[in-house]
Amino acid sequence: MHWVLKRAARAGFTVFLVVHFTFLLIHFLPGSPMDYLQAQLSRQQGLSEGEIEAMAEVYLNMHPEASLGEQYVNYMSSLLTGDLGTSIYFNESVASLLATAIPWTVFLMLNAIAISFVIGISLGALMAYLEGSRFDNAATIFAIVSNSIPYYIIAILLVYVLGHQLDLFPVTGRYDDRTTPGVNIPFMSSVIYHATLPALSWAFAGLGGWALAMRANSISILGEDYLRVGQLRGLTTRRLTLRYVARNAVLPLYTNMMVVIGYAFGGAVVLETIFVYRGVGYYLFRGIEARDFPLMMGAFIVITIAVVTALFLAELTYGKLDPRAQEGGIDESF
Repeated sequence: MHWVLKRAARAGFTVFLVVHFTFLLIHFLPGSPMDYLQAQLSRQQGLSEGEIEAMAEVYLNMHPEASLGEQYVNYMSSLLTGDLGTSIYFNESVASLLATAIPWTVFLMLNAIAISFVIGISLGALMAYLEGSRFDNAATIFAIVSNSIPYYIIAILLVYVLGHQLDLFPVTGRYDDRTTPGVNIPFMSSVIYHATLPALSWAFAGLGGWALAMRANSISILGEDYLRVGQLRGLTTRRLTLRYVARNAVLPLYTNMMVVIGYAFGGAVVLETIFVYRGVGYYLFRGIEARDFPLMMGAFIVITIAVVTALFLAELTYGKLDPRAQEGGIDESF
């Protein structure tokens, strides 16, 4: 319990630091969000300077003429109550915008990671058992190339080839507007159809890393003495493969997978922008474009919490999956 509380406190402190540094960095960006908002409001006829300042205070959770310290106190006070302000660009509550965006980002990135992980470890295990063969050499080259190409380059290629040239998949949106959102086959099919290209973009870029890691882990385990003992005891190849080789080779990848889940939220910024997929990343990009301070802060907070939570859960659950990594054996520098 002491170890869990210590890790939880560290995770909370990390979120605290990131939120505060993000607040300061955004305020020092070229083009103040306050100036942008006041310029947008001043275009509306019939608004006096006092009315503009009052509306700016509502949008940004701070008084336009307040000092940086006062703005900081006002914003953090509002944040504690769950008030993230109103988006300047979309003219909607940031909390409601992100609440609708988070499930879409989670759906897209978890599916992409699952596809990448399953294909990657399956390919890596096969490469290890056929070590030195032509298949192993060809698959290794493929994995290296896959791991070297950024996901956004793959996304652009898929959009051009499968989206525009062959017209096989849609390249924008989360679902077909002609369907009725809800638990029905047309809508759910449309959601999967629209998520195919962005998910494949991320999956293709990541599966090479999983394959190479699984290959290396499997080869090292295949040389262990306990496998020879298992063979002498008459254990079947299937049992040795699944219960000893595969299980022990996958376990070290578990922590990496949790890190990738957190990293995926940051990577979603570019991916969702390319496909106009309205998730957290899409709204963050639009916020940066428009110097939309409340939207930027809200999206950064969501991404930070996602990354820190994924790492915390990795530390918390790894010992349950691998009995060798109990509390007494965990490296405190992890």
